[in-house]
Amino acid sequence: MTNTFSHGYALLIGVGESAYPKWSLPVTVKDMHAIQSILTDANLCGYLNDEQHIRLLYDAGATRQAIVDGLTWLKEQAAADTEATIIIYYSGHGWLDQSTGEYYLIQHDIEAVDIPDSAVSAQAFTEALRQIAAKRLLVIIDSCHAQGMATAKDKIVPIKLPTHFAQTALPKQFIEELKQGEGRVVFTSSRGTQSSWIRADGAMSVYTYHLIEALQGAGNQPGDTVVRVSNLMNYLGKTVPETVQQEYQQEQIPFFDLATEDFAVSLLRGGKGLPENGWEAVEADVAETMGRVIAGRDVAIASGTQTVDSSGSGNVNFGNIARAGEIRIEKSS
Repeated sequence: MTNTFSHGYALLIGVGESAYPKWSLPVTVKDMHAIQSILTDANLCGYLNDEQHIRLLYDAGATRQAIVDGLTWLKEQAAADTEATIIIYYSGHGWLDQSTGEYYLIQHDIEAVDIPDSAVSAQAFTEALRQIAAKRLLVIIDSCHAQGMATAKDKIVPIKLPTHFAQTALPKQFIEELKQGEGRVVFTSSRGTQSSWIRADGAMSVYTYHLIEALQGAGNQPGDTVVRVSNLMNYLGKTVPETVQQEYQQEQIPFFDLATEDFAVSLLRGGKGLPENGWEAVEADVAETMGRVIAGRDVAIASGTQTVDSSGSGNVNFGNIARAGEIRIEKSS
């Protein structure tokens, strides 16, 4: 039985430290490393942890050019591997230019006085995705970051944005454009004006915590040997709203949009899958793994990235995208 998901590729972006300190989001780097740790564990998701399969961009390495190069790298990997399954994860600020209607992802080397010419525009990001000829591509974007959260849970500290810019949900038009093409799936961590909250212990976002639980089989059934898009959707759609309501008495509802049939995104427990008695039989093992990830002991740095201290604290409440309404799956014909 194989314990590698050899056709899996991932570009993981946690902007983290900004060239403008007040715009920094340290927790995005924690999230990125947590996802990498689970994806590249041979006993879990089985992605190969090398420069051909995983690329990390964070802090000073999360530049505009590096993001463009990362998308080009995925294009090349997909061209060389017709069976490629690709995950693109972006966590950082996302701002709308109210004067033009253009949306921007705010990377590390942003120029505050010239965002249109220095940020990654939604249009450029979408055009780059269209060049990736993968049959299975999952895009996870966490980009609203409407507020910063201070030490006290109830003390919200907004950041000051440049003139004409607003922290908004990812526009529906952008989501529609992102999913164009064969095998596209778009995940967002929240909807409308909702924020995407971190855990009360500040270790990582609520969304990422439940995502990496789902990658270990929390949304699967006994006998499953892979984790599918639908498993992630079902689990995140249930647990994220419950946790945020319990911890913060706020609403956070993930959004999912797809233009493809369901597909596998990783192995489940190294291909062994869930035993007959299901999730309950592995919960103790998962809890131990989650503890290691939260403590940072499972972080492995893929080649081609900078090795930096990603243990920065800084309690932030960071949000994402999408539309208000009930949890649902949208499939395009």
